[in-house]
Amino acid sequence: MSRKWLSISLGALLHFGAAASMANESPVPNADYGVSTIWPLGGIGGWDYLALEPSGARLFVSRGDRVDVIETANGRRAAAIPNTAGVHGIAFAPELKRGYTSNGQTATVAAFELDSLRVIQETPVPGKKPDAILYEPRGQHVFVANGASNDISILDPTTLQPVGTIAVPGRPEFMVTDAAGTVFANIQADTGKLIAMDARTLKIKATWTLPGCTSPTGLALDNENHRLFSVCQDQIMVVTDSLTGKQVARVAIGDGPGGAAFDADLGFVFSSNGADGTLTVIHQETPDTYRVIATVQTQQGARTMVLDPATHRIYLPSAKFGPPPPPTPEHPHPRPSITPDSFVILVAEPK
Repeated sequence: MSRKWLSISLGALLHFGAAASMANESPVPNADYGVSTIWPLGGIGGWDYLALEPSGARLFVSRGDRVDVIETANGRRAAAIPNTAGVHGIAFAPELKRGYTSNGQTATVAAFELDSLRVIQETPVPGKKPDAILYEPRGQHVFVANGASNDISILDPTTLQPVGTIAVPGRPEFMVTDAAGTVFANIQADTGKLIAMDARTLKIKATWTLPGCTSPTGLALDNENHRLFSVCQDQIMVVTDSLTGKQVARVAIGDGPGGAAFDADLGFVFSSNGADGTLTVIHQETPDTYRVIATVQTQQGARTMVLDPATHRIYLPSAKFGPPPPPTPEHPHPRPSITPDSFVILVAEPK
């Protein structure tokens, strides 16, 4: 286990003497943010999304043909959910004591018991290559973003039977919910889009263009101030009013972003950037004003993340890479190979 702190002193970066004369700037929490711990988990297989159960005790990480379950108290692998071929996303329905995985290779969604982790059902989805997955508590539906068919499947959380399909204007990516009946999703395109879906009527109620944003991936929500944060491949985070669709800000971030998170207690917005191995830390001065206050070095490939709002910890998966395999007709631009047993979880947190 590595205890090396890759920290950047936020207090040293900020000069409050000048800020005292600027009434429009709010104080920034005094914190050192950095990578405090690296959990060497090893094994084979890639990764995509990861999810933290509501208690914060267990971290669920997609690993290609399984989901690894990690104890956050010590970084140890406690269990695995097997036979999830091409798994991308994990979602939880705490009131139903269930979890769900989206399995891209088999075009299925699996339901498992949160207590035992036993898979109790696996059902094909109507769309192609299910990717992101989300449980919406108000309407009690499972939303599944299908990356190859440009639509979103909605499933009954108990039976996993389809109850609706929403066609979307491009490839759907990350989804978030306000827990009050609206689900938002980034749509990948040369000029990105953001959609708002009604979780009761199962229809799109708004489609907003994201000027200056190419292929948005990670998405986060400030529910209190109605702000959505989309991270884009042109190294920009776009801030959108979730009620009107108005773009209120753009903020520079790192290269190759894949995840976004908002810490309501600290007023920080984060972007995990896999290409340059950084974590961009942004302070919300006001709902319409944002400032980059730190760029924390993480590890190349650490493109996705999940935030624990209780501890302010951020978990980022990564590994070491070798040369890419030869191109094939199915994969003309293959990704670099993953060095066996090099998979890690980085833990970033205030010092």
